[in-house]
Amino acid sequence: MKKIESSIIMSTYNHEKSLIQSINSILSQKYEDFEFLILNDNSTDGTKEVLDKFKKKDSRIKVLNNYKNLGLTKSLNILIKESKGSLIFRQDSDDISLPNRLMKQVSLLRHPNNHACVTRAANSLTLKKIPNISYYFPYKLVMKLKNPFIHGTLGVKKEVLYDVGLYDERFYYAQDYHLYKKLIMSKYRIIKVREILYILNTENNISNSFKDEQDVYASIVKSRDENI
Repeated sequence: MKKIESSIIMSTYNHEKSLIQSINSILSQKYEDFEFLILNDNSTDGTKEVLDKFKKKDSRIKVLNNYKNLGLTKSLNILIKESKGSLIFRQDSDDISLPNRLMKQVSLLRHPNNHACVTRAANSLTLKKIPNISYYFPYKLVMKLKNPFIHGTLGVKKEVLYDVGLYDERFYYAQDYHLYKKLIMSKYRIIKVREILYILNTENNISNSFKDEQDVYASIVKSRDENI
């Protein structure tokens, strides 16, 4: 049986309306050597029915189900532990990956000295680049002020994730910000792709809907006294 190189992980909760487009953006990638693990975090809309149809359509899709809502952080750790690939890629269920995304990131992560990789995104409403000006500054500097990367664009070697202890489940929000800090503190190299390879939903997403909660957890990351 052929060894799987990459695992795409997606946790979804009540994203029935955006889920089809998001899943199709992965299935339409020019790079095809992956498994696609999708965890339904106990959705109450038609998410389960959408996933059941996709599971029958493409053998690369593997569907998992939480029997109570656990939130993104715990769900991502479940997906990582279930994955078979040596490379892990994030995809949010209300965002879109452009066709070249995985091909370009996989190529970078095959290099032994590259440990993680992120790309720029376009705002789904305005098509403006995200991040914008801050992307041209060293990410170690930006980290002291805000999260410098788009979580959904993350690609990372699985062994690296395990080395830093996966996502910290105490962080219900800003879990990616904290993960990036752990990667940097552990001297892992994060490659930034300046090209836009992702379309980020900016309407009613977690960052907007739970901004106050995000800010509280982000402030914890920034307040820790480790030097980066």
